[in-house]
Amino acid sequence: MKRFFKPIEKDGSTAPKKPCLSPEKRNGDGDCVEEGKNQKEPTKFVTWNANSFLLRVKNDWSELSKFVSDFDPDVIAIQEVRMPAAGGKGKPKNYGELSDDTKALREEKQILMRALSSPPFGNYRVWWSLAESKYAGTALFVKKCFKPQKVYFNLDKLASKHEPDGRVILAEFETFRLLNTYSPNNGWKEEENSFQRRRKWDKRIVDFLSQTSDKPLIWCGDLNVSHEEIDVSHPDFFATAKLNGYVPPNKEDCGQPGFTPSERARFGTIMKEGRLVDAYRYLHKEPDMESGFSWSGNPIGKYRGKRMRIDYFLVSEQLKDGIVSCKMHGRGIELEGFYGSDHCPVSLELSKPSSYSEENQVSN
Repeated sequence: MKRFFKPIEKDGSTAPKKPCLSPEKRNGDGDCVEEGKNQKEPTKFVTWNANSFLLRVKNDWSELSKFVSDFDPDVIAIQEVRMPAAGGKGKPKNYGELSDDTKALREEKQILMRALSSPPFGNYRVWWSLAESKYAGTALFVKKCFKPQKVYFNLDKLASKHEPDGRVILAEFETFRLLNTYSPNNGWKEEENSFQRRRKWDKRIVDFLSQTSDKPLIWCGDLNVSHEEIDVSHPDFFATAKLNGYVPPNKEDCGQPGFTPSERARFGTIMKEGRLVDAYRYLHKEPDMESGFSWSGNPIGKYRGKRMRIDYFLVSEQLKDGIVSCKMHGRGIELEGFYGSDHCPVSLELSKPSSYSEENQVSN
């Protein structure tokens, strides 16, 4: 097996160590101390569509681990894990566990878990929601010192159910809920796994928001939609895009998946009915052609230089005044800061709530 982890250099370089095999043997709780005070709730978040988390670990480990170490998020939400769920061949499926049912899958799981036991990921606890094959899937990393009250894997908040393809992880903290989703792509046609699937998903999101309005929400992930023209680099190109010359019968469904009028309108309705604020656009109201997009097309071909903002942090209105920063960490058409994916990480930082103040840190 090819080695891809860089050892510590003799000159004291801080290159990542070759990680140990057993993440369970680590007992660090992560660093959650802020100016001598214990922080009760997460305030720094990253969302990223990794486009195969295993490949990012194998091929982009040094840069990725440095990014996580430098930003030091409390929570990391991953989409497109692309690792199959455990089970099968007569065994029940376990969508919260990585498969090791074959020699190849065991080796891949070992590579991934070895990486996650080493800095900086060793300071996090991870939850998985996986598909049956190397498709889709999500992961949620939370610093070990922050303990969610409950973690669900579906929009219905049912204890053991996972959404098809592992598209949802919902973590409930004391003062807010965090929803990590890999929203289904709209596709190009009026078919069950295309337009119809996305319409059903959007309807379920509206229902979810109406049933969980008792606590503020942070919704992050690859939401697979660009809300406004400012959210794409070439509006005319995306508005008129076709697949093999096919034109949908309804003009509201025409264009690039993620930029059709029907998707954009439904997304606006979701934000309005859910009383959600787009954290990035709340702070950045002007176009940014260099670093204002989270997805970039293949550098070779007609999508070169074509970019979209489809990865988000949406927060409940009562949280908007606490938004300190929301940033795209990639730039340019050469995918700088994308760490091997076609999406770049997006970060959100919230101010420390007053409940973290010193007077509320008295031990019981």
